[in-house]
Amino acid sequence: MAKQTAAKAATKVAILGFGTVGSSVAQLLRGQKFPGIELTHIYNRGVERKRSGATAKGLNSGIVWTENIQDILKSDVDVVIETIGGIDPIEGWLRKALSSGKHVVTANKQLIAYKGAGLAKLARENNRVLVYNAAVAGGVPVIPATLHGLQGDRITRLSGILNGTCNFMLSHMEQGAEYADVLKQAQAAGYAEADPTADVDGYDARAKLCILVRAAMQIGINPDEVPAQTIRNVSAVDFAYAKELGCTVRQIARAELRAGVLRARVAPMLVPKSSPIAWSHGTQNMVVTSGEFGGDVVFSGHGAGGNPTAVAIVSDLLAVVHGSNSVALPVKKKAVTGEFLAPHYLRFIVRDKPGIVSAISGALTKVGANIDSILQRPGYPKDALPFVVTTEPTLTSTVEAAVKAIARMNTMLEAPLCLQMLVDDDRAED
Repeated sequence: MAKQTAAKAATKVAILGFGTVGSSVAQLLRGQKFPGIELTHIYNRGVERKRSGATAKGLNSGIVWTENIQDILKSDVDVVIETIGGIDPIEGWLRKALSSGKHVVTANKQLIAYKGAGLAKLARENNRVLVYNAAVAGGVPVIPATLHGLQGDRITRLSGILNGTCNFMLSHMEQGAEYADVLKQAQAAGYAEADPTADVDGYDARAKLCILVRAAMQIGINPDEVPAQTIRNVSAVDFAYAKELGCTVRQIARAELRAGVLRARVAPMLVPKSSPIAWSHGTQNMVVTSGEFGGDVVFSGHGAGGNPTAVAIVSDLLAVVHGSNSVALPVKKKAVTGEFLAPHYLRFIVRDKPGIVSAISGALTKVGANIDSILQRPGYPKDALPFVVTTEPTLTSTVEAAVKAIARMNTMLEAPLCLQMLVDDDRAED
């Protein structure tokens, strides 16, 4: 008689948060009907409203819907999927989940950027798995690719677009729209929150950059150490001038390891139209990794929205169910600075009068910055005249010191805009 084998019990899954991403995960699990995976619990505040909503339609009637987190933490679920976001109280909940023998899948970039090292250590101590591939670039598998596919190389540089909301806004501004109008459009489309601070001021991309640096370079950094510059001050005129320079404007997250120091920054920058980063439009994300041996590798895809992120989360879930372990690599600390030696774009709005260019040139010369070009487009009024100065490669802090002095000139109608120019041969200062 053939020996009978007991059927393997289904992996029980709980979802924390039933918003855009959490509901997309639930629908993907329902629609695909992955064998051996059972969605048993859903947590959300005001859970009855979620339970009766359209996004819950078609889900298993046996699912436990709850707004008491203890119903999840004390249950027999095997994997907790967290889609709520934020650090407090989420960190405490996930610590309890790991300590009680549950695996954790999360898309929470702020949590992983600030608290990921401690959570990963706790997961290892409890022989559990913490997976967060959905925390960076949505549906683009850049973290598993760097962890599993590029570890044979030595990654020395990362640059790219890590925030789909800002990319949506800036690529629409490229067509002539102004910031305030495209922000309203992004909010209406569900890409930007009512308070867009995390996106437009660079904090979201900064957290993702720190996670990516940890995965690709094995360097642990606190996001607060990385300078972040807002896109709020970029206007349609900057795209007109950028076009004359053969560039466009994108929010760029970049990091480079040189001479033992990590240079990192998130900011709107001028990007050459010849760069693959300039080709990214709408909510697309793009990351370029530069390896010492393998050269450049480009990752691209949709980085915002429920469905792309849900794909990454369910892929992580499947990896956990099939016994894949997270890659544990030694992480080192490095000094961090936002300094890069690069050309800079300076845009001024002035009340035109003789001597302005001479005064600006003098302020730049005083700090040792050389002018590369001066651009002034026709058709603007003399009492609110925009014009642009570009510099030769100069340290960002040096240019910023000159701009601070220039801003005090009584002909300036608003604060000057200072942007790095991302070019193929720019480098960190040795």
